[in-house]
Amino acid sequence: MIPDILVGLPKAIITLFVVIDPIACVPVIIALTGKMETKQKKSISNLTIITVAILLFIFAFVGTTLLSTLSISIYSFMIAGGVLLFLVSMELLTHGEWKFGSQNLQDESGIVPLAFPLLAGPGALTTVMLSFETYGPLVTGLSIIIVSGITYAILRSVEPIYRFLGKRGSMIVTRIFAIIIAAFAVQFVIDGIKQIFSLN
Repeated sequence: MIPDILVGLPKAIITLFVVIDPIACVPVIIALTGKMETKQKKSISNLTIITVAILLFIFAFVGTTLLSTLSISIYSFMIAGGVLLFLVSMELLTHGEWKFGSQNLQDESGIVPLAFPLLAGPGALTTVMLSFETYGPLVTGLSIIIVSGITYAILRSVEPIYRFLGKRGSMIVTRIFAIIIAAFAVQFVIDGIKQIFSLN
């Protein structure tokens, strides 16, 4: 059993980390939290990583059964996530922060779009489901914990970038990265539609 874990765990960790790709999400974090205080940024990071870990554990252990019961494909999640992400990008472009109407939803940035669909997106959810089937619950659970820890460290490391950019610089960067977020969103939708049509 131990040799199996030693062989499977590195593979599971590397695969999940590459799919989640937290480094690529740093620009999005800067765009979403640029106007927040340090304490609030830490709160967002905490909420993000807790949500990511919970989603990954749920889908690893019961994801296949859940989706089958609800008759929902993982690619539907991809399209829905793309739509949500596009709405966020439009708000960032027009207002410089994420608002819907008069309600400021910055506190929920840790859930949407950071936790889902960016970090624990369709690719990551599919990866942990496959990992569960391939390596079993122990290796999958350990890989989720380790990758979540690494991701949290990356989320917390962006603070020096904020200080370097300053208020005006952060505002400019937010607008630029909003366009990148929109591109992510469009790609999510395109990939989801492609996969759905390839299955039919």
